[in-house]
Amino acid sequence: MSTQPVSISTNNRPMFLRRISGYYCIFKHYAARLDSPFLLLVRLYWGWQFTQTGWGKLHHLSHVQEFFASLGIPAPGLTAPAVASLEFFGGILLIVGLASRLTGFLLACNMLVAYITSDRQALASILSDPGKFYIADPFTFMFASLIIFIFGAGFFSLDYFFTHRRKR
Repeated sequence: MSTQPVSISTNNRPMFLRRISGYYCIFKHYAARLDSPFLLLVRLYWGWQFTQTGWGKLHHLSHVQEFFASLGIPAPGLTAPAVASLEFFGGILLIVGLASRLTGFLLACNMLVAYITSDRQALASILSDPGKFYIADPFTFMFASLIIFIFGAGFFSLDYFFTHRRKR
């Protein structure tokens, strides 16, 4: 889950530095307990957002196909339902915390493709004008997906339940 505090040998340090080091270790110990609640909130909020966008796309596939065709995305008749399904079912998987890292990876890739196809200027300005990159629509979706991909689903998830159920 997270890095646990490590006690540091402070015998050669002045007393006030040993105290500060001890307090910092205690702080890290309790701050590390916020990992799972934070990941739960990210999963619930952004899972719901992905589910809503996927649901909207599934119910307006013809519009999504036309939009994808206007962007030059190959096979919009196949791509539109695939993207809509990924966002809808991926959002549900994020909410319950099942296959979270894989789902986070796929959704992050989906958002990267969204940057490349529809917000290429924002993607190109990542270093020259970061504000333009941050305000683009795919940014927060991609960022949330990357958080789940990198850190996992946390304690409050089916991933954790199934992983630790096997170990018993």
